[in-house]
Amino acid sequence: MPKLGVSPEVAAIRTEIRRFLDTLDSDGRKIGNAKYGAYAFYDYDAEPIYVGQTEEKLRSRIARHLTNQRTDAVAMNVLDPFEVAEIEVWPLYAEDIKKGDIERMLNATEYTVFQKVLKESELGAVLNEKDIPKTRLVKLPRSYRSRIIPEGLYELRKHPDTRIARRASTIANLARVISERNVSKGLRRTLLMQARRLEWLAAQRLADFIEEYPVEGKGEETGEEVAE
Repeated sequence: MPKLGVSPEVAAIRTEIRRFLDTLDSDGRKIGNAKYGAYAFYDYDAEPIYVGQTEEKLRSRIARHLTNQRTDAVAMNVLDPFEVAEIEVWPLYAEDIKKGDIERMLNATEYTVFQKVLKESELGAVLNEKDIPKTRLVKLPRSYRSRIIPEGLYELRKHPDTRIARRASTIANLARVISERNVSKGLRRTLLMQARRLEWLAAQRLADFIEEYPVEGKGEETGEEVAE
């Protein structure tokens, strides 16, 4: 009888996520236990792919995205947890914020993070379906960032051919969702950005090969060698 539970790979990633979220801040608080905060996910090229905020603890919200897969972003194929290599969080604590200002500060923090990662992104975009509501920019609290993929698994998942295949599959799934439902314009923008990200990754991979393009020989079909 097969053993119940998640695969060793998934278990190892969950361990890394817990380890990161158990990081202590300067006051001895576990960053994942902050009830409020903003967060960003990054892919294997350190490109930002998703930005969010939470009022239910950073630990709970991130787990819903990356382990339970019980969020709209995952269900709608906006966010592929397989693509997430790093997490960055900006914890906010109620005791550090003036009473009555928590919602305003949370929204401003998320918007400032959103603008920050867009500016730092080579592609200038993330995959969020909806725009982050505009607020004034604020000074961000200290952030914490870490890779969540164990070393051995990281090298396997980082391989561009693996990522190209995975990204193409995600695009196909997202396109299917769009074709079957009445979706927002934002989701169509996400599809476009995923396609651009795939093109960018495929172009980088093609540049790894310096040989000339093959020339088809007589009696040869595409993808085959000429029989001798």
